[in-house]
Amino acid sequence: MLSGLLALVISAVFAGAAIYISVAEHPARLMLPDQALLAQWQPAYKRGFAMQASLAIAAFIFGAIAWWQTDQVGFIIGAVVMIANWPWTLLAMMPTNNVLMGMEPASVPAGMRVLMRKWGMRHAVRSGLGTAGTIVFLWACVMR
Repeated sequence: MLSGLLALVISAVFAGAAIYISVAEHPARLMLPDQALLAQWQPAYKRGFAMQASLAIAAFIFGAIAWWQTDQVGFIIGAVVMIANWPWTLLAMMPTNNVLMGMEPASVPAGMRVLMRKWGMRHAVRSGLGTAGTIVFLWACVMR
């Protein structure tokens, strides 16, 4: 049952990347001066979004396929948890992301650092969803 294992591995990669951003990259970035902070975040966000969006979709697809193949409810639960990253990102994070992406690093407004901290807290939810999805997929693989 390759699809279930792929869902597990992909969700674990997603969770690992999200946790790394939450506990290492973003706190280190917050130690930079304002201009450098924004200048580093903008390209990192673009690359991270592309990677994590793809991983969330792939984990969802493989989880749904595994559920269809096995009728094991854990796979569809894991798939839904992983795809929940999309509405969370689009509805809760995107307004902040858009404001930060629209700023010029050369002339950073005073409230930028507050928005960065807000972004970090919201990104932690993505870390939690990825971790939860991984745990559910692991449970589904073991219960099979």
